[in-house]
Amino acid sequence: MNLMDSSETVKGKILDKNKEYTDTMEKYSSIWRNKFWPRDRNKWHYSVIQRSQKLIPFLNPKTSSKLKPHTVVLQGPAGVGKTTLAKNLMLEWTEDNLKKTFKYAFYLSCKELNQMGPCTCAELISKDCPELQDAILEVLDQSQRILIIIDGFDELRFPPGALIRDICGDWKQQKPVPILLSSLLTRKMFPRATLLITTRPWALRQLWLLMQQPLLIEMEGFLEMDRKEYFLKHFQDEDQALRAFDLMRSNTALFSMGSAPMVCWIVCTCLKLQMENGEDPTPTCQTTTSLFLRFVCSQFMPVPDSWRGWCLQAPVKAVCLLATEGVWTQTSVFDGEDLKRLGVKESELGPFLDKNILQKSKDCEGCYSFIHLSVQQFFAAMFYVLGSEEEEDREIHKGNIGDVQKLLSKEERLKNPILTQVGYFLFGLSNEKRARELETTFGCRVSTEVEQELLRWKVKSDENKPFSVMSMKDVFHSLYESQEKEFVKDAMAHFKEVSLRLKNETDVVHASFCLKHCQNLEKMSLKVEKGIFLENDTSLESGSRVERSRRDYRFLPLWVDLCSVVSSNENLSILDVSHSFLSDTSVRILCEQMARVACNLQKVVIKNVSPVEAYRDFCLAVIGKRTLTHLILEGSVHSEKMLLLLREALRHTKCNLQYLRLGSCLATTEEWDNLFSALEINQSLTCLNLTASELSGEDVKLLCMALKHPRCSLQILSLENCHLTEASCKDLSSALIINQKLTHLSLAKNELGDGGVRLLCEGLSYPDCKLQTLVLWGCSITTLCCQDLASALINNNSLESLDLGQNILGQSGVTLLFEALKQKNGFLQKLRSTFTF
Repeated sequence: MNLMDSSETVKGKILDKNKEYTDTMEKYSSIWRNKFWPRDRNKWHYSVIQRSQKLIPFLNPKTSSKLKPHTVVLQGPAGVGKTTLAKNLMLEWTEDNLKKTFKYAFYLSCKELNQMGPCTCAELISKDCPELQDAILEVLDQSQRILIIIDGFDELRFPPGALIRDICGDWKQQKPVPILLSSLLTRKMFPRATLLITTRPWALRQLWLLMQQPLLIEMEGFLEMDRKEYFLKHFQDEDQALRAFDLMRSNTALFSMGSAPMVCWIVCTCLKLQMENGEDPTPTCQTTTSLFLRFVCSQFMPVPDSWRGWCLQAPVKAVCLLATEGVWTQTSVFDGEDLKRLGVKESELGPFLDKNILQKSKDCEGCYSFIHLSVQQFFAAMFYVLGSEEEEDREIHKGNIGDVQKLLSKEERLKNPILTQVGYFLFGLSNEKRARELETTFGCRVSTEVEQELLRWKVKSDENKPFSVMSMKDVFHSLYESQEKEFVKDAMAHFKEVSLRLKNETDVVHASFCLKHCQNLEKMSLKVEKGIFLENDTSLESGSRVERSRRDYRFLPLWVDLCSVVSSNENLSILDVSHSFLSDTSVRILCEQMARVACNLQKVVIKNVSPVEAYRDFCLAVIGKRTLTHLILEGSVHSEKMLLLLREALRHTKCNLQYLRLGSCLATTEEWDNLFSALEINQSLTCLNLTASELSGEDVKLLCMALKHPRCSLQILSLENCHLTEASCKDLSSALIINQKLTHLSLAKNELGDGGVRLLCEGLSYPDCKLQTLVLWGCSITTLCCQDLASALINNNSLESLDLGQNILGQSGVTLLFEALKQKNGFLQKLRSTFTF
């Protein structure tokens, strides 16, 4: 045989192998077509896939080849269709839809790969067609036309740090599968191939360590319109469908889970059965726990003599053990080895396979999985509440499984976010009524110790500690799931301060439920994110305004419930509303609670709040509020009538306000006059802070007239960064001479200059000046006025603190001041200066 004949023979063999590989893929295509979601396989599932596929650049023929990334990461929560999309791409390849772009396509399921031992990279990618290994050189030679899909990276099992060690570039060398995958991801293998990786969000951190410049695409699953259409199709009765849909939407956490079609199926199945039985489904959607409990228990209706419940004891405990092992090891597929290691018999899984709670894996023979991660998390929570007469049985299986304390620890949840929902379910199952339902259904004793263990954890972890926003949100969510008022009251007894960051309806529901039972609450800080209240959002299109009205109608009662804490909790004395996007109606609701006689607020802080009219409403609410002593209003405030209302508040006979801060307040001279005139009448206000409020010379003149009034009670005045100039200092100086009560004056960050300070020194030098603290930080002072300051220091007998920081005094100026201190007859205790020579 000559060389040419030999070459043709090799090419022929390669073509045969390629055809054999394609035939193999086509053989599996019929299986893959059944990999979509069970039941109701229809246009919605495909529309979700197509919507996401359009975002993948290498599937879009209009995308320039230069702009097509070689690595695409498709991330999303469990059950939104990531695997379905991956398999759909393989189907399209077998149907020649992708052959122009990719000559070879390989599908690697991490669930399956967990069952494989060490192998070569060639063996790995050709596992569905071992004969293709003979043509591996041809495959390698065309690596730029290879598509490798790594599905379910979050399912891959590997020791900590294993992915970044021993990375291999030799396709013939045997390595553990995780090492081979990391070699693909780091481009040590097939550097020119296109990679598509699917994963849940929590595994992105590991992926990011291995890849360079990947394109991240979020797969959203069912959008709201998809969910609504699904409900209409499932129920067929439109009224029932819309009622069920509204119930699901009323629970933000549950509605968020509904991005997974399987969760929509669970909700529809559960609520439809209740409606058909004439039951009220409203309580079922109150919490995620109540929904999943109802779904699970409805699959096993107990008979009168309860024999079925008793025969379910062993199966339910086996399934709970399987679920718990899975959430702790971040595993959702269980093989025969897993069952054997845990002592679980396949026969025990039967009742749950029959009821579609468990399913046989279509990817891996002899493997099982729960129909959705949330169902697995629910059974994992059941593991902790189902008692056992043989407690040693539970000890045997605790190798990978943590106890309740570990389950609820922040450190574990950061490492394994799957545990978070398990914790929520666990609190939900601590409810006595739900515990009885579990006992009735499965015939198992529910532990009475778990509630006390949860309470001990809350007390130990939260008592006398400041709380971060996330920890507060987590605590409230957990306690709300329980729906046990006495339990919540015990848990909240240790909270004196709470900080709320409200992002959605659920946050408000959880917070109001818990705070009603927080009898010792003294301070509440509130931050409302943009998008909750849409009433004042002018950017919305006309079509969206109808939806906005519906949303406000649904949401405002929840806000009323939360705001009622302001007047119902007699110990609440401090309210801080900062960086919040409110609306006219929501502000009015809060102010109504603040204005009630039962409200005992002593300090109110309003910072950077919209709409701007909110400041006016808050001022109106505090008129005549006898308990209020501190009021802070900040954030580019320019609200019509606000200062006029503050004047009325200060002039009210019940006013006990001692501290007033108006930060960044914009007002006319007439409006300032309204406020300053009240200083001549009010006898309680001792501190006025106008930091960053722009004051004209005329405004300062009006203020100084009030300071000179014999009934003015101000002791502390801050005019920091108020755009004061030398012209204002003459009025301030005369006020220092006449006012016998003012002891602290801050003029920091104003361009007073040497001339302005000289004028102030005239007042300071006057024998009757009672000023104790003067702040001239950053006032553009130089050496030229130091002689005047020195003279004032010598003559003033009350000044105790003088701040000259951030001024260029020079060596000679500082020397003058120190010489004055040596001669001083007064009591200066603190002199601060920053100078240059």
